[in-house]
Amino acid sequence: MHQASQYLITPGRPLSCMAIVVGSGAGGATVAKELAEAGHRVLLIEKGPEISEEDAYRHYANVDAGVKLMRTCCLGGTTMVSAGNAMRCLENELRGFGIDLASEFTEAQQELGVQELPDALIGEGTRRLMDAASRLGLLVRKMPKFIDPGRCCQDGRCSFGCPVQARWNAARFVDAARGHGAKVLTEKAVTGILTRGGQVTGVRCRSQEYHDDLVVVAAGALETPRLLGSVGVPTAPLFCDTFASIGGVCQGIRFNQDVPMGAYVPQNSSLILTHYSRQLVAALQGTGHAVGDGDVLGMMVKIADEDTGSVGETIEKGVTGTDARRLAEGSSVAGAILAEAGADPSTFVSLPLRGSHPGGTARIGVSVDARLMTRITGLYACDASVLPATPGAPPILTLIALAKYAVKRM
Repeated sequence: MHQASQYLITPGRPLSCMAIVVGSGAGGATVAKELAEAGHRVLLIEKGPEISEEDAYRHYANVDAGVKLMRTCCLGGTTMVSAGNAMRCLENELRGFGIDLASEFTEAQQELGVQELPDALIGEGTRRLMDAASRLGLLVRKMPKFIDPGRCCQDGRCSFGCPVQARWNAARFVDAARGHGAKVLTEKAVTGILTRGGQVTGVRCRSQEYHDDLVVVAAGALETPRLLGSVGVPTAPLFCDTFASIGGVCQGIRFNQDVPMGAYVPQNSSLILTHYSRQLVAALQGTGHAVGDGDVLGMMVKIADEDTGSVGETIEKGVTGTDARRLAEGSSVAGAILAEAGADPSTFVSLPLRGSHPGGTARIGVSVDARLMTRITGLYACDASVLPATPGAPPILTLIALAKYAVKRM
């Protein structure tokens, strides 16, 4: 572990600390917590504001890159609007780089209380979709969640910000880091990395500099490569787990009150999830259907898309022919499930494509090594940008496990 001086705060002088963490999503918050709990001084810098969880939906900062990329800008990052999904993904791909996360996955699952939803929290719409998939001969599984069943109010608003704090989010890890002495700065954008002679020396936030020889960049896959690239670290193409939302009319189903993504159907080239979207309601109303929030049944088709995007002065991410084929195949299966579950096929609509897990832009083997350190001594990255391949599945649990693994080797 790097050693450094005590905090030194002097007007007009740099702040000296033991470790600087840039970003507070699943990766950054975990790094900050693990370091602080181990007794090290930590400075966590977050571009967005600290917010109330129930207001998280107000802090989306989506990027139209061809495919609309979903993200937020606030303390806790996109975990503040997650559906609480806790899948173990990319285990084999990471082992190919000598990274075995078995113990870290177990630790993270225990810490977050990961479990499948009990039957009492599986709503009628989700149950119908699960039963329909089974009748069609498809494998269907309950989604593991970091949701406390005893607190869950089943109002379907997980992805807007849980109103009863039943779902874990990274802001809790930030609070844990604070409890062990970490200093947290919000609404402060890091604009540059400071280096000298191949060693990181700190970060710059416009006119203020913060100095130390351990910096962990966890600003997300759209910002991390820009910061790393500014000091000569090579970057990589962008992927984003492109997804389609499909739905139709099912009067009175009240699927909008189900816990989102309570179940999924794994396919060779896609992941099909139970999924409600208010945008489906608007799309159906726009085509002349008299429906309310409780009259729509929907599914999401998520693919492991090809990594053909780029992050530079602009951000670009299109859909390849292979992506289109995978989406079409998954959508066909989703449509069959919806029809079998009682949705009216003549009403089916789909939404414009979106991407939910931008990543790969500072990946292992290109930008960072198996310890997540760049070629600049003391400069690390730890967010979805380091993932070596598109997961095609929610990666939050993997990012937490990977952060725990990296801290042990810093």
